[in-house]
Amino acid sequence: MEKGGKMSENHGKIWWTELNTHKVDKAKDYYAHVLGWRFDETPMEGGIVYNVAMLGDTPVAGIFDISSMPEMAQVPDHWFTYVAVDDVDAAAASTEKLGGKIQRAPWDVAGVGRVAIVQDAAGAHLGLMTPTPEG
Repeated sequence: MEKGGKMSENHGKIWWTELNTHKVDKAKDYYAHVLGWRFDETPMEGGIVYNVAMLGDTPVAGIFDISSMPEMAQVPDHWFTYVAVDDVDAAAASTEKLGGKIQRAPWDVAGVGRVAIVQDAAGAHLGLMTPTPEG
């Protein structure tokens, strides 16, 4: 939230969504054929490749390969949503005060913003993000 309690126009908006999958090639093929997406590969730390789904020149979603993450071995493929907040650190702290849990403390993603993964008070997982001005 901005000073004085006024929220920005992006606060609370669905900001990004990504498919977390064990089968990236199958997912990319499906979404290319059904939705007309093409994919730009973006290298990440640790040799991971993030696939940005493009509709024309507009990024619309991401596809993230979870197959090499042992902690995700039993997690089924799923879509994951990120919501914009004015202050991700404050939103994460509020999550805990309201009975939720921080699953991954806020961290910075270059060119994207500051992100946290939380579990709300009802148990649902959610990404919180303070986007960079260009993100």
